[in-house]
Amino acid sequence: MPVSETSPTPLLLRADRDGVATLTLNRPQARNALSLALLEALRHAFAGLAEDGSVRAVVLAASGPAFCAGHDLKEMTGYRAEADRGARRFEALFALCSGVMSAIPALPQPVIAAVEGVATAAGCQLVASCDLAVAGAQARFATPGVQIGLFCSTPMVALSRNLSRKAAMRMLLTAEMADAEEARRLGLVNEVVEAGGALASAQALATGIAARNPDTVRMGKRAFYEQLEMPLAEAYAHTGRVMTENMLARAAEEGIGAFLANRNR
Repeated sequence: MPVSETSPTPLLLRADRDGVATLTLNRPQARNALSLALLEALRHAFAGLAEDGSVRAVVLAASGPAFCAGHDLKEMTGYRAEADRGARRFEALFALCSGVMSAIPALPQPVIAAVEGVATAAGCQLVASCDLAVAGAQARFATPGVQIGLFCSTPMVALSRNLSRKAAMRMLLTAEMADAEEARRLGLVNEVVEAGGALASAQALATGIAARNPDTVRMGKRAFYEQLEMPLAEAYAHTGRVMTENMLARAAEEGIGAFLANRNR
């Protein structure tokens, strides 16, 4: 697994249990800012998970008091001094980050963010990119780039697909910090638990999902994101085909048969 430039400590930790893989951002001294190396570690981890049939759900957590402070601005500032190479470095960084964010909904397994502390800018984008999110009561969320002349344009993509347009635009334009309950009300997170309890709650949720038939879950997750990008009629036609495929699968045959037998007792 990729490591940091100055320490042998892994930038991303992984622990597997009962079909659930927990990935932990591990740059607490930098508030888990998304350096190039950490993004590469995430890319590598997601690529491996996509091929790992033993994993049925994923939890994304973080070490230290912050979930993720967004891009590593100190690292990015160094790119500006590289003359003609600077623009190419920025383009490569944002392409990598976009690929990592896009990999989350593309994963066959559901991904649940466990958020404690702040999730700002690309950190907020990371939460919005996950399929589900659990927040500790002290968690906070913001897209504050406008305050430093750097509009959160790439975080906007995931944010605007989770929140209403006006709610997303308000976060982007004002840089206001949303507390955990406000994030739940806006639709950025699913539930709020006591401070320090997000990881345990996310893992419990993941374990419940992992107990479901993996083929059914993977088919459903893929269809969910596919239909979101389609016009209404096309979405119904597509999901009708998915339902047909699902009905012909052994898992549905066995599950429906057991349900009917139990109901008729």
